[in-house]
Amino acid sequence: MEARTLTTRLDPVELLQALIRNACVNDGQRESGQEVRNADALEAYLGTSGIETERFEAAPGRVSLVARIEGSQPDAPALCLMGHTDVVPVNPSGWDRDLFGGELIDGEVWGRGAVDMLNLTATMAVAFRELARTGFRPRGDVIFFAVADEESGSSYGAQWIATHHWDAIGADFVLTEGGGLHGGTAQAPIVTVSVAEKGVSWRRLQVRGEPGHGSMPYRTNNALVKAAAVVMRLADYAPRARLHEFWGSHVAALDVDDDAKRVLLDAGALDDALAQMENAGLARHLHACSHTTFSCNVIAGGVKTNVIPDRVDLEVDVRMLPGEDEDAVGRHLRDALGDLADDVEIDTLFAHLPSTSPVNTRLWDSIERAVAKHFASTRLAPILHMGFTDARVFRERGSVAYGAGLFDATLASGDFARRFHGNNERIDVESLRLTTDFWLDVVRDFDSHIST
Repeated sequence: MEARTLTTRLDPVELLQALIRNACVNDGQRESGQEVRNADALEAYLGTSGIETERFEAAPGRVSLVARIEGSQPDAPALCLMGHTDVVPVNPSGWDRDLFGGELIDGEVWGRGAVDMLNLTATMAVAFRELARTGFRPRGDVIFFAVADEESGSSYGAQWIATHHWDAIGADFVLTEGGGLHGGTAQAPIVTVSVAEKGVSWRRLQVRGEPGHGSMPYRTNNALVKAAAVVMRLADYAPRARLHEFWGSHVAALDVDDDAKRVLLDAGALDDALAQMENAGLARHLHACSHTTFSCNVIAGGVKTNVIPDRVDLEVDVRMLPGEDEDAVGRHLRDALGDLADDVEIDTLFAHLPSTSPVNTRLWDSIERAVAKHFASTRLAPILHMGFTDARVFRERGSVAYGAGLFDATLASGDFARRFHGNNERIDVESLRLTTDFWLDVVRDFDSHIST
């Protein structure tokens, strides 16, 4: 597909539409993604203000883009705005609009990636271009990083560039996806900032059996039957809730009454409360933020309808809470499988430990002041992000990384969460405007508080 490039000054709506229409779908294969199309569009857009860019191609078509406004003080802290340019695959059957049309309908931009996270990538680019166009000269470097392959683990994106070209993207502070939603109460409103994220461990479970003729299934060792039992044990496995250090602020961000919040803050009562919660989407979200989870998502096995299979492979997405590691995942799996554990061979496909950034930083203060410009009585709530982002790549190298943004106060967090990797993904124009202003405010405030 030919890239849709743009050369005029745009508002974030038009740029977001262009990024959506480039359809950089990443299914995990080396040849997928083709983020070169969005890299080309962003490079053309930034180039209209004379901004120089660097391109990094980890594999054919897997292009990431870096732009920089040089700081005047070599030792001043650098700040990076990082947005990914790939999107996850999508099934058109559940959509009401063109998946990659980027249509503007009733004040919302529709299309895969509108929420995750092309809206933020577009607003970052618009803000970065505005800084350069207006002659902004920061004390420390300001970097725009449009990165490939976030959706499949960063092997052709942030992880690869950090390994081979860290000098191009290295920053003391990083802003990316994972926050910016409103919550709390009318008397005590909050905006979320993601300061931590769960760890991830993708495991392949190989279930062995013995082959035989499908006409004689009695007393056979059918790997598929055994795999079905493995799937059910993992689905039924229920590790206890663990209330991490950010759980309190997470609960405070919810628009629920005080009695409900008291129950949610009780680890012993939490599971029953989630089971009875009418809002299934909210219950799912809160469960993910308070439990280590196991999701069986891929199965492969069998050779022919009349042949009893001797091998079935399952791929399981494990997400672990802060304080847990790969050994803890192994213990969970053994507990879940019980007497089937010895019949299953387990390999790790991809893994990263949980990561956390402190909140007592100058960037946190700048975010707080930037939010207050638009929502004067609103305070920040540090939360745990249940997915993984490229923030972990920077945290592993000592950077402070936050998931931020500033969405419209009428955008319900439950609706927003359901659109992640879901049907009818869309974002409202007001949120695009607010977030563009937010990046500008944060960058300028952050720089103004660097000592000369």
